[in-house]
Amino acid sequence: MVASATDVQKDSVTTGPKVKIDGIASVIGDYVILDSDIEKTLIDLKSQGASTEDITHCQLLGKLMEDRLYAHQAVQDSLLVSDDQVNATSDRQIQQLSSQIGSVEKMLKYYKKADLESFRKELFEINKLRMLSEKMQTKITEDVQVTPEEVRQFFYKIPEDERPVFGAELEISQIVKQPQPSDLEKQKVIDRLKTIKQDVEDNGSSFNVKAILYSQDPGSKSKGGFYSMTRETPFVKEFKDVAFSLQEGEISDPFETDFGYHIILVEKIRGQEVDLRHILLIPEISNEAMLKASQELDTIRKQVLDGKYTFAEAALNFSDEKETKFDGGVLRNPINFDSKFELTKMDPSLYNQVRDLKDGEISRPVREDDPRGGAPKFKIMQISNRFDEHKADFARDYIKIQELALREKQFKAVQEWMKEKIEDVYIQVSNENKDCDFSNNWVKN
Repeated sequence: MVASATDVQKDSVTTGPKVKIDGIASVIGDYVILDSDIEKTLIDLKSQGASTEDITHCQLLGKLMEDRLYAHQAVQDSLLVSDDQVNATSDRQIQQLSSQIGSVEKMLKYYKKADLESFRKELFEINKLRMLSEKMQTKITEDVQVTPEEVRQFFYKIPEDERPVFGAELEISQIVKQPQPSDLEKQKVIDRLKTIKQDVEDNGSSFNVKAILYSQDPGSKSKGGFYSMTRETPFVKEFKDVAFSLQEGEISDPFETDFGYHIILVEKIRGQEVDLRHILLIPEISNEAMLKASQELDTIRKQVLDGKYTFAEAALNFSDEKETKFDGGVLRNPINFDSKFELTKMDPSLYNQVRDLKDGEISRPVREDDPRGGAPKFKIMQISNRFDEHKADFARDYIKIQELALREKQFKAVQEWMKEKIEDVYIQVSNENKDCDFSNNWVKN
C-alpha cells in the first residue's frame, strides 16, 4: 500500500532549532538549583564589575550549593528571617538601584525585567536565601575564639620567610568640637514635630507623606520614614528605647538623639520585631555657632603648640567626642578596634584629612559633615605615630595576628560543619555535574 501525501504530512516531524530546557543542576535539601541559576550568578558577577575569567561553572555551582546548605540548615534550626525584613531589604535595594540608574523604568530595562513586581519577587527570593545563609554562618562561628597560646602557635608555625607583610600604618588622634543649636532653634523643631503628630492623630493626615515631605533622615525619607528593627538593630539607644515602648498605632512625643529630634509611629509589632516610621528634624545651627567651634579649636591648637597641654591632655579636657576623648583623642579602627590604620585600607575621607600632615603636626580646624544627616562637627587632627611597611612581628602586630588566627579557626569550624551536614542532608547532583572537582564532597563519593 502506498501512503498518500496527506498521510506523509501527518506522520512527518517538523524539525527546528533546538531549545535547551532549563535543567536541574543540583538539589540540596529543600532547595533546587537550576542551570539558569548558575548562568544568572555569572551575569550578576559581570554586572558588578568582577573578573570572571578564572571562575568555572563547577566553582559557581559549588558556591550556590554551599549557600543552599546554609539556608536549608538555618530553617531546620529555626533561624528564621521574617518576610517583612526581607521585603524591607529588597525595597531599599530597588530604591538605591533606581536612584543610581535614573528611574524605575531604566532599572527594569537594565535588568531585563518585565515589571516591578516580578523584579521585587526575584529580589525577595535572593535576599531571603542570602539572609538565611548569613544567619547560619554566624551561628557556626559565633562561639569560636582563640586563646593567646593558639595565637602564638599559629604565628610560629608560619615559616619566617612566608610571614605576612603589613602595610604602612598611622595612629591618628583628634579633638572635636560639636557646634550646638540655640534653645530657640531646638524649641522650633519640637513644636513642629508636635504639630505634625497632632495633624496625624486629629485630622487623619498620612504619617508616611509627612515623612517624605519633612524628614531629614536620608536613610528613610523616601520610604516614608520606614524602618523594620529588632533590639539588635544598630540604632542609638534612645531611639530603640522609645520604639519598643510604644503600642501599635501609637505616635511618640518628640525626643532627642545625637542626630536631632524625632517622632516615631509604630505600625506593627511581631514579637521582637517592630515596623515603624519616623520623622527626623535637625535644629538649624547658626553660622556664629560654627565659627565659635572653629575658633575654640584654633585656641586649643595654639595651646598645644605652646606646650600648655599635650594633645592627649587637650582631648581629655576639651573634646566633645565621648568615644575618643578619654583615650587621648586616639581614633580606633572600626574593623578591629586597633589604634592603627593601614594606609591602603583607610577610609578615603579620613585619608584625605591627614595625608599631608607631618609627624607631630596639628591640622587646622577641619569641618566634617555627617553622612547620616546629623549636624556638622569641627576637629583638629594629629598623626601620633607612623609605622613603615614591615614583616609581621608577634608583639608589635598581635591584634592582626590574632585576627588571622581567629579567621583560620573559624574557617576550620565551617569546614567541619559542612562535612558533617553534607553526610546528613539529602543532596543530588545531576549527571552533567558529577565530574566537577568540587572542594566539598557533594557527590558523596
